[in-house]
Amino acid sequence: MLRLLIVDDHPVVREGLRGMLESDPRVVVAGEAASGDEAVVRAREFTPDVILMDLRMPGGDGVSAISRILADRPESRVIVLTTYETDQDIVRAVEAGAAGYLLKDTSRADLLAAIVSAARGETVLSPSVATRLVARMRAPAAESLSRREKEVLSLVARGLTNAEIGKELFISETTVKTHLLRVFGKLGVSDRTAAVTTAMDRGLLLL
Repeated sequence: MLRLLIVDDHPVVREGLRGMLESDPRVVVAGEAASGDEAVVRAREFTPDVILMDLRMPGGDGVSAISRILADRPESRVIVLTTYETDQDIVRAVEAGAAGYLLKDTSRADLLAAIVSAARGETVLSPSVATRLVARMRAPAAESLSRREKEVLSLVARGLTNAEIGKELFISETTVKTHLLRVFGKLGVSDRTAAVTTAMDRGLLLL
């Protein structure tokens, strides 16, 4: 029997998952947590085989909790179960060590199959998430941003003007504009706001 830990800040979601999953003889819900910080504590307490982890929660987000839990219990398998499927969220979760990434519209049968597969050491992904990852891997290398381009774009995200960015990085305003034009070309956008949004969505810029 597989021991599960359910991590979600909404009590009704935890209750629904518990009721749905415990009807299967292969699993037992060993515990629940309402935040990332609590999940770290409960993982030590309940020693779950599989953890269903929401991403965006008050009191410690899911990604940081994944890293901390796996550093302490590398044998546990963490499946992200969330409503968000941006490239940035997916990449951060996978890099933190998540064994799977599922959306909350996943059916009971598919969720149970994913839990069993993850416990066996397999990677489980929602079809739309798998499609995003494949598309990301196939994206042209030109899409990658250089270190300096990321620095410029991160300052744009903070609301700095080109002149202010130049002073911050000790480069001319013209050089800032050049970097931004290259960023626009790589991302296929035409303005600063779209560049920041697109880079964050693709996991190229983490703020």
